[in-house]
Amino acid sequence: MPLSVLTDDQVRLLLENLTLEELESFREELRRALHDYSTNTQSMDEGLLHQPTRTSIHSAQSGITTLFMPSCSPAGHGVKVITLSSGSNLENDDPKRPVIRPTGAITLFSADGQPVGFLHASTLTAFRTALASSCLLVRRRTVRTLTVFGCGEQAYWHIRLALMFRGATVKHVNIINRRFSQNCKAILKRLYAVPAAMKEREGWGEATFGVLTPGYGEYERLLREQVQAADVLFCCTPSTEPLFRGSILTSHEARLKGRLIVAIGSYTPAMRELPVELLRQATKTHEKGHRHFHKHAPEGGVVVVDTLDGALKEAGEIIEAGLAPTQLVELGELVMLHNIALAEEDESQPSSRNSSLLSVPSAEFEKLDLDSSNGGGSSSRSALSSVFGSEGRSSTSSRPPSPSRKSSRPSLHHRSASHNAIDRQKRKDDHLARWLQEGNVIYKSVGLGLMDLAVGMKLVRFAQEKGVGSHIDGFS
Repeated sequence: MPLSVLTDDQVRLLLENLTLEELESFREELRRALHDYSTNTQSMDEGLLHQPTRTSIHSAQSGITTLFMPSCSPAGHGVKVITLSSGSNLENDDPKRPVIRPTGAITLFSADGQPVGFLHASTLTAFRTALASSCLLVRRRTVRTLTVFGCGEQAYWHIRLALMFRGATVKHVNIINRRFSQNCKAILKRLYAVPAAMKEREGWGEATFGVLTPGYGEYERLLREQVQAADVLFCCTPSTEPLFRGSILTSHEARLKGRLIVAIGSYTPAMRELPVELLRQATKTHEKGHRHFHKHAPEGGVVVVDTLDGALKEAGEIIEAGLAPTQLVELGELVMLHNIALAEEDESQPSSRNSSLLSVPSAEFEKLDLDSSNGGGSSSRSALSSVFGSEGRSSTSSRPPSPSRKSSRPSLHHRSASHNAIDRQKRKDDHLARWLQEGNVIYKSVGLGLMDLAVGMKLVRFAQEKGVGSHIDGFS
């Protein structure tokens, strides 16, 4: 395989012009990687999959932080090195220091160690993060109003992929930023510059876009209204304090509506975008026998994360809220559940393949019972273990979790063959489906090197097919 070198302009050219079918192929690549990571189908003990903790260095003189994110999988090996201004300096609060937008490179190697790719990381990082978020977005029943905090690359790509996947239903995009900066102008210009034919194909030609900043009159009222109106809320800023008051979404009125809330901008214990009240409400445990108030949107009792280990160490909101491993569930486990549902339908009901886990569940939904006492109270059990009760979850692998992850990752058990167990499982699957479709779902991402590896490898192959970039044969 030749060595492919892709500049940021070339990466952007390829990704901006993806068809929906091509975009789906990228998402499927990422889904498989997240599935393998969360379920240990590629054993870490055997060295087939490895995701070390991210390493960072900080320069007090320049205010610059550099992040190192290595990873390996059966597909190969990779390391991303990203340099960026720290915290609030991204908006140039200190004019004496240069503003460094997240920039760097991803170096990819084949399984036998040969260099296969050197890719500029700015656009690719924003794209792969938004692609992971879209795994939840595509499940939502209603996606009409997007409210987005931030106006950088991450904000742009979360909006752009939402329009590609769900553009036919999107009516309004609200962008909230702390000032009307050049970035605000640039993100609007990029969205308006999308060719009319592409907008028509994706179905969002009539969607409206607006920017809200504190400079507007009645900012607090408009902020509250736009956050509450959102079907999907994207938080894409390196903020060190919550972007809105917790009461805006935890009040009785606000909880009547379900939302997908995605927070991807903060990545250190000192950073936070979401108020702790929101996280605690989402993971609140009710007394046994208490039914979820029927007029409120479904609550899952957990926060979804890309990496449980990383979130517990790096996500400021989760640390401040004091959430335990049993109150978190990895995105890769939800991908696995969908795959299992499809497989079971193929075996038991071949004629109903279109009615998957995402079909309309029963109306008898109550808050998912995620109390770990159902599973013996072990701290090593994931939140989903309690969702599935004592029967546990199906698994594509019977291998136990590796020692490095056993404190936070559950063992997976085969479902009981009894009809009663199957009925109980079906009800819980329905509850889970409704929560993912129309409930209050919070997704917190701190970044995962395996995402870069999976999407980067796919992009290298795609670029070669399209004849984009420099491809050097015989490189060693």
